[in-house]
Amino acid sequence: MVMAAFGSCNIGGLPGFSPPPPAPGSPTRIQIEELLARVQIVAARGDVVGYERGCKSGEGCVFGPAWTDDYDGPGGHDGCGTRDNVLARSMTNVVFRDGTHNCVVLEGTLADPYSGAQLGFTKADAGEIQIDHVYPLSAAWDMGANGWPPDKRVRFANDIDFNLLAVNGTDNQSKSDSTPSQWLPPNGAYHCFYAGKYLSVAAQYELPITQDDHRALASVAHSC
Repeated sequence: MVMAAFGSCNIGGLPGFSPPPPAPGSPTRIQIEELLARVQIVAARGDVVGYERGCKSGEGCVFGPAWTDDYDGPGGHDGCGTRDNVLARSMTNVVFRDGTHNCVVLEGTLADPYSGAQLGFTKADAGEIQIDHVYPLSAAWDMGANGWPPDKRVRFANDIDFNLLAVNGTDNQSKSDSTPSQWLPPNGAYHCFYAGKYLSVAAQYELPITQDDHRALASVAHSC
């Protein structure tokens, strides 16, 4: 059963190093190991041609327009864009723009799942909080999404239950399209949460993980 939708370094082996305790709500070691047992493992990530996120004239638009409301899945066809849906469900003290039927988020407070910090959001500084695809779109393309029908790719790119998190912009930019062997949240207390989240996406969409990612996530599980 799939788990409910809830910069890597190698210092764990240094003498005297003890990882911080997992953040509240993190999955257990057993839950992560069960997910690791479910996902397919491949030797390495390929480099499949054709990935074009952009949707301007002449661009591939392979995952559909960014933050569209036109998809079948949680949050789809509700009159709100995906980004605002993620912000609204991720933050407290949310203030919506009048007349938008509680769609456009103007303000809120985010408990950032990558840094652990409490962050204020205002629409005027919207880039300070960004929406991360936990399993990056380009990685998904390379690992099998290139063969999916378009509607499944659009659903994946807008899946507010499994694949999207509101996070601080700095860490999101640092992560880019990295996978767990290349990047983990800088706050070690959130490694277990991230491992469970990444694997739940992989299991939900039957996407494989690489041998390096499997090793990284199995190592994280030991501290969960």
